[in-house]
Amino acid sequence: MLPIAMFGGVFCHELIEKIAFLSQYLIFTMLLITFCKISFREFRVTSLSWSLLAIQVFGALAVYFALLPCGDAVAQGAFICVFCPTATAAPVITGMLGGSISRLATFSIISNVTVAILAPILFTMMGSDAQMSMVESMLTISGRVLPMILLPLILALLLKRFLPRVHKGISDRQSVSFYIWSVALFIVVGKAVTFVMAEPSEKIPEMLLIALLSGIICCAQFYYGRKIGGINGDKVVGGQGLGQKNTILAVWMTITYLNPLASIGPAAYVFWQNTINSWQLYRKHRQD
Repeated sequence: MLPIAMFGGVFCHELIEKIAFLSQYLIFTMLLITFCKISFREFRVTSLSWSLLAIQVFGALAVYFALLPCGDAVAQGAFICVFCPTATAAPVITGMLGGSISRLATFSIISNVTVAILAPILFTMMGSDAQMSMVESMLTISGRVLPMILLPLILALLLKRFLPRVHKGISDRQSVSFYIWSVALFIVVGKAVTFVMAEPSEKIPEMLLIALLSGIICCAQFYYGRKIGGINGDKVVGGQGLGQKNTILAVWMTITYLNPLASIGPAAYVFWQNTINSWQLYRKHRQD
């Protein structure tokens, strides 16, 4: 299903703009369905959360300074692929793979809040040309990220308290979130392809380098995330928490605050991470 969604986005990218507005509602619905399955008593920050967060922040800075001699666009493209927060849809895939949704949801909130706080500071350090103050940048990023995570969480809690039958009905239909995610992926891939095709042809070699680095970083984050997760009792949470990124937010932040060419990194990351997700889901299905 995910490869079909990705290839559909590639071939139908010219039509995506007409339905792009649906992506935020699809993600909200996915998270609501997923959060209705979890116990809110299980929300707690653990050593796994701090370990993944350390890699997200300090690993991103290490990658940036290591690649800076290759140019700003290359360094920033690699940086954003590590620094970008966990995808708001990551709890959905985590649940399908048998991981702890509550642990991943907890880290997703921590990851996104950290980016909202640190992004304006780090982007300014990298020479951001955005016509916004640091406070305005922080409020803008926070305003795009936090409601998407917190509102479905609050709604799920209210449904459990006041409409338990509705809550149970949603909780028993977890498979629906997978198909909603496929439609959202179709839209995201189409938007990424449209952006890449708009770049001038002389930038192709640099774009290919950024896309290749994006793939290497993606594989490394899934691999080391699962290693760290294994040490802390949940490989799936570690892999998805570190490897599955909010690429829509990453592309927007890069275009707005950094070298626009660097957005090829998160745009390519869409393909890499969902190829890995497809393989993981296929393997899990075979095992089951």
